Amino acid sequence: MLIWCRLQYLLSLALKLLLLYSFVAQAQAADTLKVGSKRFTESYVLGEILTQTAASHSPALHQQGLGNTAIVFNALKNGSIDVYPEYMGTINTEILKHESAISMQQMQAELAKQGLGVAVPLGFNNTYALAMRPDAADIKSLTDLAIKPSLRFGLSHEFLGRADGWPGLVKRYHLPQQASGLDHGIAYEALTARQVDVIDIYSTDAKIKQLGLRVLVDDANYFPRYDAVLLYRLDVPARFPQAWATIQKLEGKIDNAQMIAMNAAVEIEGLSFAQAAQQFVAKSPPNAERAGFMSKLFGANFLKLTWQHLSLVLMSVALACLVGIPLGIIAAFAPRLREVVMATVGILQTIPSLALLAMLIPLLGRIGFVPALITLSLYALLPIVRNTCVGLVQVPAGLRLAALALGLSSRERLLNIDLPLALPMILAGVKTAAVMSVGTATIAAFIGAGGYGERITIGLALNDNQMLLAGAIPAAALALLTQWGFDLLERMVVRRRD
Repeated sequence: MLIWCRLQYLLSLALKLLLLYSFVAQAQAADTLKVGSKRFTESYVLGEILTQTAASHSPALHQQGLGNTAIVFNALKNGSIDVYPEYMGTINTEILKHESAISMQQMQAELAKQGLGVAVPLGFNNTYALAMRPDAADIKSLTDLAIKPSLRFGLSHEFLGRADGWPGLVKRYHLPQQASGLDHGIAYEALTARQVDVIDIYSTDAKIKQLGLRVLVDDANYFPRYDAVLLYRLDVPARFPQAWATIQKLEGKIDNAQMIAMNAAVEIEGLSFAQAAQQFVAKSPPNAERAGFMSKLFGANFLKLTWQHLSLVLMSVALACLVGIPLGIIAAFAPRLREVVMATVGILQTIPSLALLAMLIPLLGRIGFVPALITLSLYALLPIVRNTCVGLVQVPAGLRLAALALGLSSRERLLNIDLPLALPMILAGVKTAAVMSVGTATIAAFIGAGGYGERITIGLALNDNQMLLAGAIPAAALALLTQWGFDLLERMVVRRRD
């Protein structure tokens, strides 16, 4: 009974910490300019440039690597971020759904209806293109692709679904090939390793020149211009007047050569996104020392990422316990509801994590900690509900009859006999949920909630195996510590019962 009371106390404490965390986070966000970025090198670098530029006049936070256009644009609309770098062609076709190019004035008028604006053309055009290895024979333009049906296309997932991407390209050039989805960060390596023959690229990618790739001529003028601009909330100039005035000075300051050089500084020279941005903002070269594995593993953000990861895991498991244990009790003592409860939590477990996150963003109107917390809590329900139900069902019927003979009420029997006897089984379910949550929490970085997954997303964007390991190893170590901690707790429970 004592252990059960302590468990209830810890769950209640975790919930109070969750409420305090949310309150503090909202208070800090109110006076902070929140800059977003997508999950590829150039967007990371531009996000850092905006953040460093604004930071001299206002607190600024870079919510980096939030995902594709749909996720970042939703984050802007609901106020989770205030500004992010975007491209005219993407705004025209993906966001405003126009089939032909429109002027910036028309874009501004249409976006204003959503409380958004577009401004500050940065000065370079980063258009889409297709590229092949330099030894690709007889293929120089996109029209030539139609004569080689055996070519293997490895295209980024966003390009596969964009109106100005693969579907329209197939129609314009009558391409017979099928395409496979491939993360942009590893596309170049897949191409050089001859695992694919054609990839989509951004014209400012640094690896085009490094690898000597053949950029195919868009001879039917399919791709529009993708001039880099800023998408922002219309209240930003009023909320952050000095920071916005400084950001506006970036107009026309970045040409194609400068953008390619900054991308190369990250992808080839091994600088961080912040260092590459500092090179531009401060007009002075940063410390260009390539970071080794240990410095990536125990870098300056290690404690922050650890705290974010731990907060997500502890609070999601606590929330899952507050919901899952009562559901398990209902399933155990109401056989008619048992199948419904178990089927519901089982179905939740089958929803892909990224899909669930993507659905929660528009429903909750925000990105970051809260949707990640709800997602992890839902995934943690199944083992907790199942083990609670099984543990209670296995309590010997004779003990329940004895409790009834002693005059105990149903509530007293539950608290003093059923739950204490089922506690080892319940703890086993909580342990399973906690260990699962440590690994699943890495997806939180895809919507700006931080944690070790932030390093994994950067590693994927740069195809940096060391950075991937710098995120994966701490997550694995935390999972092991969680396993050992619950094993110790289970032994304590068994020892007290004996």
